[in-house]
Amino acid sequence: MATELEELVDFLSSPSPQVTKAAVDIVRGLTGSDDGLKSLAIYANKLLPSLSRLLNAPKEISEPAAEALVNLSQNYDLAEKMVEIGIVKTSMDILYKPDSSIGHLMVMLLVNLTQHDAGITSLLQTGDEKMQGLYVMKLVRSFCRSSSEAKGRLQWKIIVN
Repeated sequence: MATELEELVDFLSSPSPQVTKAAVDIVRGLTGSDDGLKSLAIYANKLLPSLSRLLNAPKEISEPAAEALVNLSQNYDLAEKMVEIGIVKTSMDILYKPDSSIGHLMVMLLVNLTQHDAGITSLLQTGDEKMQGLYVMKLVRSFCRSSSEAKGRLQWKIIVN
């Protein structure tokens, strides 16, 4: 029999936007405490991909999903798993979508993920010679062009890492 947290994580993949919204709001709330983080970490293999998929949803769902990922990424093991499942690439893709309303949260997520060697390696794209350094180039370019001082400061933190 599934636990309440297992069911909650399952609801993140619900076809009903209302159910998904309610579930992601609860998950975001749980990530605000150490006990909540520890409880959710048990379900990381299912939770992290589900939250990652929700980053492309409408703002009312993508924003709490992004906030949950930012909070979860403060845990070393969870940050490593996020890098493994490709959240650096997902974050960079969303960061440069013209209509993205969660860019600032993607920058915060990248700052957290690049505190670790695996996150840095993923950001540098060292495994792909043709793409190597592309993300860093994009970040530097947007830092130089940034009209928002706060966003620019956050992007600079990624580069410094």
